[in-house]
Amino acid sequence: MRVIADITHPDFKITIMAMNQKFIIRLEQGNLEQIYKVSEMDVPNLKAVQEILTENFLNSCMATFQIMRKDLHQASEEF
Repeated sequence: MRVIADITHPDFKITIMAMNQKFIIRLEQGNLEQIYKVSEMDVPNLKAVQEILTENFLNSCMATFQIMRKDLHQASEEF
């Protein structure tokens, strides 16, 4: 797996990698991580991958991070 881009964002770290004819979009926020894999057949180059990172997509990712954080907090209180 090789890193092909690091994208600056104020709320999370975005890394784009390439591996096995797939682009991997990794978003990190603190101890949480979301990974999206897209085929190079569907998204042929880095520019096309970056076009996926729309404001709507990133807002949805932020909401998912909030849910993940809440779920982790609730689970940790159970033990």
